[in-house]
Amino acid sequence: MFNIIKVNHEEEFNETGAAIIAGLLQANPKAVLGLATGSTPIGVYKKLIERCQKGLLSFRQVTTYNLDEYVGLPKDHEQSYHRFMDEHLFRHVDINPLNTFIPDGNSGDPDQSAAYYNTLLEKSPFFDLQLLGIGHNGHIGFNEPGNELIGNTHVVTLHESTRAANARFFASSEDVPTHAITMGIGAILHAKQILLLVKGKEKSEVLRRAIYGPITPQCPASFLQVHPRVLILTDVEAGAFL
Repeated sequence: MFNIIKVNHEEEFNETGAAIIAGLLQANPKAVLGLATGSTPIGVYKKLIERCQKGLLSFRQVTTYNLDEYVGLPKDHEQSYHRFMDEHLFRHVDINPLNTFIPDGNSGDPDQSAAYYNTLLEKSPFFDLQLLGIGHNGHIGFNEPGNELIGNTHVVTLHESTRAANARFFASSEDVPTHAITMGIGAILHAKQILLLVKGKEKSEVLRRAIYGPITPQCPASFLQVHPRVLILTDVEAGAFL
């Protein structure tokens, strides 16, 4: 079941997203969150940081699990998701680093890292909220379109369209990793609630497909249709077909 919030401005988008997450943490200070990276949630994270630094919010008892990580990037690489989360959220709030979990993409054995991360997820309580974005090709996490989807954490070969979309963050397109470790569709759908953040005209068609199109592994985000509590936060451009 989808609930949709459509806003007019970037500031309203970020404030609304932060208010949803802050409300959850205020009601449940020990919440378990699934977190996402990419450009879309940065403004939401910034608003959460502001609330925390003003003493209006605490992450002290929160546990977080990130969706994915590139294979082959050291944790301190400027484009690793470990560094992204540190720069855009973790080091600015009062979260316990021991309660933050991100797949290790630089272990030398990505399959083993994926299996280990899956073990962590199996031991974790269901996420109180999973934060998601959506890729231009319909991926969520790094679950790429294909003939089938994998439920558990796994290593995935990134589609060229995904690498092209992410090339703007790297010095050249050749520097974009070819593989990633991603949480599987099964873990994502086990969250009690999902918050899908979508911005920009270029995402309007894929969002329409995810919500109104057939449920198919060719559009992994379409599997959100089977989840009972999905809240979609979109701007006017991305929500043009809603």
